[in-house]
Amino acid sequence: MGNLIEVAKTDDLDPGQGMLLEVEGKEIALFNCDGTYYAIDNECTHVGGPLCEGEMEGDVVICPWHGAEYNIKTGEVLCAPAEKPAKSYKVHVEGNRIKIEV
Repeated sequence: MGNLIEVAKTDDLDPGQGMLLEVEGKEIALFNCDGTYYAIDNECTHVGGPLCEGEMEGDVVICPWHGAEYNIKTGEVLCAPAEKPAKSYKVHVEGNRIKIEV
């Protein structure tokens, strides 16, 4: 198990939204998918678009720059132009505290 770092509270992020986190020098996008939280690297693997600003459709986030799609649960690329997945992080919720395993 990696290091658990508290990053947010559950009421900081509405369902269907993403937010930018800076954790140990990394930019990570945190998403709320119907009350379940997921985290992946914030940078699109195509040309670096900010995934935290992308539109969510269920468990998919669409990069706001060129439309690459990622599964927020796994970081898997679902649609070009990106070809490489985004790193995903385990998220733990304890009460109203959200922690990410890094």
